[in-house]
Amino acid sequence: MYAFDLGCTAYQRAFEIQQKAQAFVLQGGDDILLLLEHPPTVTMGKNSGQENLPPNLAAMWGSAVDVVHSTRGGNITCHFPGQLVAYPIINLKKRTDGVRAYVYDVEETAIRTVRQFGIEAARNPGFPGVWVGNSKIASLGIAVQRHITLHGLAMNVDRDLSLFNIITPCGLDGVTATSVQREQTGTPASMADVKSCFLEAFCEVFGQALPPLQPAEACAALLAVQA
Repeated sequence: MYAFDLGCTAYQRAFEIQQKAQAFVLQGGDDILLLLEHPPTVTMGKNSGQENLPPNLAAMWGSAVDVVHSTRGGNITCHFPGQLVAYPIINLKKRTDGVRAYVYDVEETAIRTVRQFGIEAARNPGFPGVWVGNSKIASLGIAVQRHITLHGLAMNVDRDLSLFNIITPCGLDGVTATSVQREQTGTPASMADVKSCFLEAFCEVFGQALPPLQPAEACAALLAVQA
């Protein structure tokens, strides 16, 4: 498995990289895990409705926010620097337990990650994602094309979650967001620490050898071979 840190990457650019990674895996290449952050972005999944998005979003936020219609499942959510986004590009043909088990394992990865920071999180039956009490710490939205996964999970790390206050997260009234830094005690976790723990947990859950976390340039070099 390859693992790449793409830094802060625009949503549409990251989707283009996912598509190149999907082609790479489809042609027999090893699975790929992309870890990154996005600039302020609101994404509308296949089940999204405009009623969950205020018409004056930029004015309420105070600056520009990209609004993107995504090919992932699920409803509306948001991304921002300080939120860890994980896009696993995995060949499900290599797994015998199907999409439902894949979703379970991605959630399990998030649960094990936040546990490293003293946070006990859990699933909420009927609502994909990972929760701390009644607050959501990680959202999940995936797509599968030709047995290869796209999109993935967004885990809140930073304390500033104000963008969630402007939309209706996941289309669920009354849902609040939380983060690693809000829930933990002691020294706030850095993004680098959370990425490292997430990668380790992902490899444990998915039975992969732990790869080095390589920079965006290495990702571009690998996928350019398949262009």
